[in-house]
Order: sequence, then C-alpha cells, then structure tokens
Amino acid sequence: MTTAIKRVVIAGGGTAGWMAAAALTKLMGKHLEIVLVESDEIGTVGVGEATIPTLHIFHRLLGLKEQEVMAATNATFKLGISFENWQDINKNYLHSFGFLGKDCWACGFQHFWLKGKQLGMVSEIGDYCAEHLAARQGRFAVLPNQDYNHAYHMDASLYAKYLRKMAEQHGIHRIEGKIKQVLQHHDSGNIKALVLENDETIEGDLFIDCTGFRALLIEQTLNTGFEDWSHYLPCDSAIAVQTQSVGAPIPYTRSIARDSGWQWRIPLQNRTGNGLVFCSKFISDEDATELLLANLEGEPLNKPRVIKFKTGTRRLHWHKNCVAVGLSGGFLEPLESTSIHLIQRSIIRLMQLFPSAGIVQSDIDEFNQQTKLEMDNIRDFIILHYKATEREDSRFWRYCKNMEIPASLKHRIEMFADSGKVYKYGSELFGESSWIQVMMGQGIMPKHYHPIVDVMEEPELEAFLNNIKSTVKRKVESLPAHIDFIQHYCPAEVLANTKPMAM
Repeated sequence: MTTAIKRVVIAGGGTAGWMAAAALTKLMGKHLEIVLVESDEIGTVGVGEATIPTLHIFHRLLGLKEQEVMAATNATFKLGISFENWQDINKNYLHSFGFLGKDCWACGFQHFWLKGKQLGMVSEIGDYCAEHLAARQGRFAVLPNQDYNHAYHMDASLYAKYLRKMAEQHGIHRIEGKIKQVLQHHDSGNIKALVLENDETIEGDLFIDCTGFRALLIEQTLNTGFEDWSHYLPCDSAIAVQTQSVGAPIPYTRSIARDSGWQWRIPLQNRTGNGLVFCSKFISDEDATELLLANLEGEPLNKPRVIKFKTGTRRLHWHKNCVAVGLSGGFLEPLESTSIHLIQRSIIRLMQLFPSAGIVQSDIDEFNQQTKLEMDNIRDFIILHYKATEREDSRFWRYCKNMEIPASLKHRIEMFADSGKVYKYGSELFGESSWIQVMMGQGIMPKHYHPIVDVMEEPELEAFLNNIKSTVKRKVESLPAHIDFIQHYCPAEVLANTKPMAM
C-alpha cells in the first residue's frame, strides 16, 4: 500500500538544496509541506561558477528575471569554453554554444565546410557560428527574440542565497542543525526521519539528499552503491582560489591543460574564479597548489583549498523514498560546466515524476533510467577531451591517450573520423555542434564528407559558405563590447558606480 506524499524533507543546503527548495515551493508548494535542514557550520563545495544555456529553462519555470539574477550573483555572460593545450601544447580551440552554419535534410553543416576546406574556400569553422565569433571578439548583447544560446559565470554561493530568499518567500520551513542520525522504517527500509544533534526529529514522506559528497542518506544510510569512473576520468582533486580581476571579463571560460590536469579561469564582475583539477597519482597537493599560484592573473583573495573527489555515479539516484540531487548523486568534473545542469535536471525530472499518490517502482525506474542515460552521455563527452589528444609529454597525458574508453564513445569517434557523421540521441545534453567542435578541436578530422554536398556546384557552395560567414560577421559587428553590455543590462553593485573597462 502506498502512502500519499505530503511532507518533503531536503537534507542539506548549498546550490543543490536551495535550487530544489525554490523549485518545489514555487511550483508545488501549495500541496506540500517542504522542509530544508542545513547547518551553517557545514561548508559547501561552491566552486562551480560556470553554467550552460539549459539554466534558462529552470529560470523560466521559476519566473526569474535574468538581469536580477545576474546582478545578484556578480554574473557575466558565457558563450563557450576555450580549450588551451588540450590537443597539444600551444594548440587552442573554442567550444562555443549555438549552432554551426546551416544543415540540410541529409547532413550537417560540417560536411559542406569539409568540402570547402578541401577546395580552399573556408576559414575556421567557428567563423560560421555567431556565438563562436562573438566570444573571440569579446562582444555580447541580449537581442529581442533571439535564441538563448548563452550561459553565465556566477558566484554559486550568492546564487544559493538568492534562491533561498525566493524559497522563504514561498513558505519553505528551514531548520538549522546538523544531522546526527537517519532513522529507517523497520519493514520497508525507507527513511523515516532525520535526527539532529539537539535531538529534534524531522519526519518526512520523501527525502531529497543534498548532503554533497557525504551522501548521508542515499549512500551512508541506504547503501545504494557507486559506479566508479576514475579509470576513464583519472583526476581526483581540485584546488580553488579567487583572485582580483585584472581586466574586462571575457565572455567565455578558459580551460588550460597542465601536465597533470587542467586549470580554469572564470571571470565574474567583481573577481575571477580559478582552480586546478588534477590527478594526485601524478602530482602532489603541495606541488599542484604551487603550480596554480604560479599561473594566476591577479592577487589571490583567499587561501587555496583542496577538494578531493571521485568521478562516477550512484547506481541508483532514486532509491526507496530518497532522491539524490547534486554531488550526493555522483560527480563529473567541471570541464564542461555540467554540475548545475545535473542538479536542475534531477529537480525537474522529480517534479515530472512526482509521486503525489505514493511512491511506485515504475516512477523510480524511469527516473533512474533517464538519469543514467544523461550521466553516460556527459561522461563520454568529457572523456573525449582527454582521449583525443596528441600530447605525450607527461605520464598523465600518456595515460589518457592510451586508456580504454566506453564502447559508446569509441563508436562516436570512429564514425566521425570515417565519415564526418555525428548524431544527438533523444534527450542527450550535448548536440551535434558540440561534438563537432570538440572532436575537430582535439584533432579528429573526418576522412570523407557526405556525397550530397557534391550536388552543389563549386560556385554555389562558395556562395553558400560566404553568405553564412558574412551574415555571422555582420551580426557580431553590431554587438557592443561584453563589459559595456553588462554595465547597461545587469551591473552588480561592484560595477554600478564604475566606468566601463576598455577591451
């Protein structure tokens, strides 16, 4: 017999907890009692400051205004990620949002570009995508009726505070305290209640685990199991530090490959977020910290802190009456800025499958199946950056170049290398333009293009390619400098009384 869900308990705050609280209180709060338990004494990871365009979906659901969110979180715009030294030392490329050129019914734009490349009539493929060119030129604007192919660099801790305020306006019941025990029903094994250090007992019908890497409910209590992906993604540590800004914020994230991992630079309105993701088998924490500090732009604003992690995923993200959201459900390193997206997807998926009349196994199974497909897709995309490298200058890169990879990724690489074909399956996160940019950027160039391209005579193909390129160029040239638009559109308090910085 199932029991109707009337009381939802969110264990943990941070980005995951307050995103869940804001969404549930705003969209389902009239029919549920929602409680969030967190302790001010427990810190959050909170270094993930880059997002992807899917966050617009979450903000539209909650009725959030872009300008208000950005001003509150010191945010800047993001049009992609610059990958530096990944294919090889001193070889760089940009993975931008948006779409490359124009497709036809039989094949993608890359096939037209590939023939044009053979004939010497094209420039780099990014010149045929407005977001790509705008990122390189440091330009941006939100235009009427445009596609939302931009994301944000934001302060994740301020984002959590912003959503907390919203959740409180919609009736969230926040309880301060540390969880010392999790009680289970003897017959079903379901979670019955959380017991705090002051012995307060918080009962619930459905529990959302936002306790981060501790996974206090989903793993420590329910022993759900973990699928370890560290043989594919060997980095297991990160060091984060904030620095003063040294110039105008650029509209893209920088990912700079180092000997044993990679360094990020994320420009906010008031500072820059920095970090080094690395593999502790190849470099010590002390040497990694020294390497990061030696490669900063701007004075550090805080002491570097080391974060340990293991890449992988829970075998079940929904088990019994507990749903893992955020780091409690697994971890994929922030190379493609997917952490907040995965939080968002879990929350939306839970609301779509919400067991109002009671928890049933078919809903649990569907949730877990959808989550696994998405996690596997993102995992493969991130592995691609490491595997498809020409670097052999360090033990780390030699390992990555020669490691075994999932059959699903091997198939994608071989198909693109053979014939230039790439497909997005179902609700996968990364689309064809993303796969194309990263595979080409990492040095995988197709041997052949689709024969339908040959239907075009060479003058017609050249005109087709030049028209796309010139249209993109005109659009980007009409845009203001990124920093000028931020000052006009969403200045945080730190910028409100300053003059625009020169590009």
